[in-house]
Amino acid sequence: MNLANIEYQDKLRQYVLQMRPVFKPNALFSDETSNYVTPMEPDPGDIVTIRFRTWKDNVDKVYLVSNDRHLAMEYEKSEGDFDYFKIRLVMQEESIHYFFEIHAGKIRCFYNKIGVSRDRLDVYDFTIAPGFHTPEWAKGAVMYQIFVDRFSSGDTNNTVEDCEYYYIGDYSRKVTDWRKNPSFMGVREFYGGDLQGVMNKLDYLQDLGVDVIYFNPIFVSPSNHKYDIQDYDYIDPHYGKIVSDGGETLKDGDTINAHASKYIKRVTDKANLESSNTFFVQLVEEIHRRGMKVILDGVFNHCGSFNKWMDREQIYENQEGYEPGAYVSADSPYRSFFKFNNDQAWPYNPNYDGWWGHDTLPKLCYEQSPKLHDYILEIGKKWVSPPFNVDGWRLDVAADLGFSNEYNHQFWKEFRKVVKEANPNAIILAEHYGDAKSWLCGDEWDTVMNYDAFMEPLTWFFTGMEKHSDEFRGDLLGNEAAFTGAMRHHMASFLAPSLQVAMNELSNHDHSRFLTRTNHKVGRVANLGYEAASQDINVAVMREAVVMQMTWPGAPTIYYGDEAGVCGFTDPDNRRTYPWGEENHDLITFHKEMIRIHKACPVLTHGSLKFLEQRHNVLSYGRFSQDEQMVVAFNNDLNEQTITLSVWQVNVPQHNCKMERLMLTHAQGYTTEQYFTEVHGGKIELTLPPLSGIVLRHGE
Repeated sequence: MNLANIEYQDKLRQYVLQMRPVFKPNALFSDETSNYVTPMEPDPGDIVTIRFRTWKDNVDKVYLVSNDRHLAMEYEKSEGDFDYFKIRLVMQEESIHYFFEIHAGKIRCFYNKIGVSRDRLDVYDFTIAPGFHTPEWAKGAVMYQIFVDRFSSGDTNNTVEDCEYYYIGDYSRKVTDWRKNPSFMGVREFYGGDLQGVMNKLDYLQDLGVDVIYFNPIFVSPSNHKYDIQDYDYIDPHYGKIVSDGGETLKDGDTINAHASKYIKRVTDKANLESSNTFFVQLVEEIHRRGMKVILDGVFNHCGSFNKWMDREQIYENQEGYEPGAYVSADSPYRSFFKFNNDQAWPYNPNYDGWWGHDTLPKLCYEQSPKLHDYILEIGKKWVSPPFNVDGWRLDVAADLGFSNEYNHQFWKEFRKVVKEANPNAIILAEHYGDAKSWLCGDEWDTVMNYDAFMEPLTWFFTGMEKHSDEFRGDLLGNEAAFTGAMRHHMASFLAPSLQVAMNELSNHDHSRFLTRTNHKVGRVANLGYEAASQDINVAVMREAVVMQMTWPGAPTIYYGDEAGVCGFTDPDNRRTYPWGEENHDLITFHKEMIRIHKACPVLTHGSLKFLEQRHNVLSYGRFSQDEQMVVAFNNDLNEQTITLSVWQVNVPQHNCKMERLMLTHAQGYTTEQYFTEVHGGKIELTLPPLSGIVLRHGE
């Protein structure tokens, strides 16, 4: 062998000894959870450790890039099959935005909130907002939404009577048949559900596993939905306690509410108002005693035409202790609360702005009224403070408040400051459709009702239906790419603390019931009828959705009755009564099992998320930390599917390892029978029955 050949063989040997494994981009990982950012919710001045994961001996350099500064991360440790790099940064007052740059030989790539990328996209940067804290109790909390009039009746003395008042073209109606379907324009019909009914059902809610009760509005209001608030200072006596009754209902043909002496007595008499507030205090105390929390619905963009500040119905005009409403008098102390368009029309001036043109929903005009601004901030503070001590607000149409985007953001910054000073553990949760990123910077809302990054992608994948049942999209049914793309994109708008407390619903009071969406019927109750809502439904698909709801980052929120099999098209059909005595007990028990799993596994409330393999009708993802790993997979197909999952990506060991099955749903039902799946080379093989979901766990 000549010298040149010897030198070649030596070079080849050195190359083989020094070469690294093939680059593994799927091993790259970081996020904003406490697994990779410590502390996750720092204050200015805190030192934060940020970590990044790679495959062992697989990269040369990792940089954290922020404001065009390339900061080299130091090797921290090897654990299992991975290397971990870290860097420590001192937090300033401002938020820090960053991504990672990875070098491996000639390979250079970036890593941001949507994963590995060849291109630099700052819209997907990681963000840490110093000083931003969300309540620990809300992270992954199981919430339960109650539309009070339809949940449970506990007090027969407080129900709205027939012809008690006149509203939107008809008289109020007392419904005596709990099973009756809601009328198409039934905002004035009342079934008698009240707060005493909620008190009577706390054992049920506690047994179900509920952590938080979210009430649709419960302040004085003429409608059953109560988004047209009449008095922000008091609980409606029709939901609370009527201790001083009297007066007359309206006679047939009389539509003047100034004559509705029974209604006026009930809602203006301070004895009724104070007793209702007192009862609410007792209810909150009992809920707290059971370890649960309470969220109220704050409707601050608009009020109602019955509102004491407007008094279009002259409810308060001649009542002792009330000042003239802005409709009644040009000299009203509340005139500046509203925008009037004719200064010559008083007394009884009907020329005011209504939200979306509805004169029953007067738009509140904050910009021209410091008094209104201060009043509503005081309301925000009042209900989270003693003696009421509620645990937070859900903010109705929060992005609409005010007449400009600039003022809207200014107001919510002030609202946050006032509420958090009164109760640092209160949550501020907004209703919002579309990208809420500009409100989720750490100084306004804590989080949102999670339409974009939960309800909508989930609904399209499992049912192919739009959330109102207004459209069926066969191209989105089972479309795994659309699902993962939407989830990655929209979740990137959230800071991690916001995502962990986001309200993840399948249904609510504004959209069709999820179980109804499983029947693929397009339309509403007005054209399809009530019976169609429960025809051809698929409970197996509902079970799949609940599995995802209970294993996805955020606060799984059950709309009352969903767990019992309630169906219904969109508003008002989605507001059917809870079917006491006719519940789907199998579905309730299933919810209890999934809630139990959700609460028993900390990784489901605080862990990282990573998508695994997917194909048409098949999804899988992992929730993981160093100590615990869970894998969730779905087969939304009508045929059995066999899939191989690379569970090593979510920290499951490659060898000598089993994963325990906690739940398997299928077309006929579900099982929690213990079963173990072997891990081979960091992978598992699963054969999933039709319309199924599976939850697997590995950990200490």
